[in-house]
Amino acid sequence: MSAPIRIGLLGLGAVAQAVHLPLLARRSDLYRIAAVCELAPDVLETIGDRYGIERSRRFADYTAMLDAGGLDAVMILSRGSHAPAVLAAFERRLAVFCEKPLAFTTAEVDEVLAAQPDLGHPALLLAYMKQYDPAVTAAAQALAEVDDVRLVEAMVLHPTGASQLDFARVVGSTQPLPQRAVDANAAEDATLWAAAVGDADDALWRTYRGSLVSSLAHDLSVLRSLGTVPETVEYADIWRQRSRFAVREVGRDRMSHGAHPASIAVQGGLASGGRYTLGWHYLPDFPAYRETVRVVHGRGTVELVFPSPYLLQAPTELTVTTPDGDAERKMVRRSISEAFENQLVAFHAMLRDGRPPKSALSEGRDDIRICQQIVAAYAARTGARVGGEVGALLPLQPTR
Repeated sequence: MSAPIRIGLLGLGAVAQAVHLPLLARRSDLYRIAAVCELAPDVLETIGDRYGIERSRRFADYTAMLDAGGLDAVMILSRGSHAPAVLAAFERRLAVFCEKPLAFTTAEVDEVLAAQPDLGHPALLLAYMKQYDPAVTAAAQALAEVDDVRLVEAMVLHPTGASQLDFARVVGSTQPLPQRAVDANAAEDATLWAAAVGDADDALWRTYRGSLVSSLAHDLSVLRSLGTVPETVEYADIWRQRSRFAVREVGRDRMSHGAHPASIAVQGGLASGGRYTLGWHYLPDFPAYRETVRVVHGRGTVELVFPSPYLLQAPTELTVTTPDGDAERKMVRRSISEAFENQLVAFHAMLRDGRPPKSALSEGRDDIRICQQIVAAYAARTGARVGGEVGALLPLQPTR
């Protein structure tokens, strides 16, 4: 038996507290939490105490954590683009478990790709945990011999982050972040805003960075696992509605999705020749996250229904319909094998055995490009102001 992987965590926010830290503690056969890094001092102390992290291994500065050594890999769970943190880890020849968003521009990913070290095994696993869901694996197997996918429909009903995470009792900071960190985050946001969408307004930028790159990208990864890869974006719409019956406020979600989070609809063609539709709706008063992916082909359907990702061991339901003579046969499959835990096992296998991850840098780049094509299709249809990488995808206007 090899020694557990010594892993350092950057970011001790909601996803770290609700998911990754409990699973790392559970899988002490595979991992040892060797260091943690968090900007909020009170959160750093509370979580450090909870998981028995030595005080000398608690850091407010990521570079300091990396330079202190004693790590085999890092887990990047912080907000914003993760490209700079990945680059810093690569400079020190450390493998990376990277939560989304990997980045917000393809230029960032290209820089990371160029810096990727030869470690004797893959250097980065992109944490699309749904690809490690046993229901997705079984769905892919059910579609392995299908050569006539007619339509893929993916729909996300997204409640507030607070309502999804209330059960986890996430520890938040009671103190303001250091001003230097606030200023650095604002500067990074402004730079990436301009690079990705140019002078688009705040609402469109937040929709791109939060609703598309940081959320709907999960559905793109599932479609990739099912062999139903989007090839074209032919129609996209982004709109916002209000209800006089609304109760819940957007709250902290406005940082990711904007002050009034959008609804999104996308249509296009699959590389295999069929069609796809994507839908994403922020529903602040909806009681529970729900995501559905349905594949229609000539001999039946394959449907996945995902619960909230933060409910560990909550099964994804797979329903497969096939012909049975002149009748329909329906198979329903549920497994409590946890996708997040399977993902940690896969990262361990990547480091110890060289097993390739289901998604890495190139797949992350593809997903960013599709998200950009969605915004470009919307802008081309509506005349919305965009620039940057998205603007470069717009058709050239004829000169007079």
